[in-house]
Amino acid sequence: MKLIATLFWTFILVQVLGYVASSMTNTEYSIQTISIIGVIATVLIAVLAAIIPKPTVETH
Repeated sequence: MKLIATLFWTFILVQVLGYVASSMTNTEYSIQTISIIGVIATVLIAVLAAIIPKPTVETH
């Protein structure tokens, strides 16, 4: 479920970023290209989440 939520929010945020960047640079907005970048960003986020060690909770 976490991966689906990450994919959803990454997709939305990357689309917004791509739209704003294409408007600022006066280039064509391509939903396909930006969607591929969103999927790649989601995979990178998932890999980073798996690599970063989880903190351990010390019991007293």
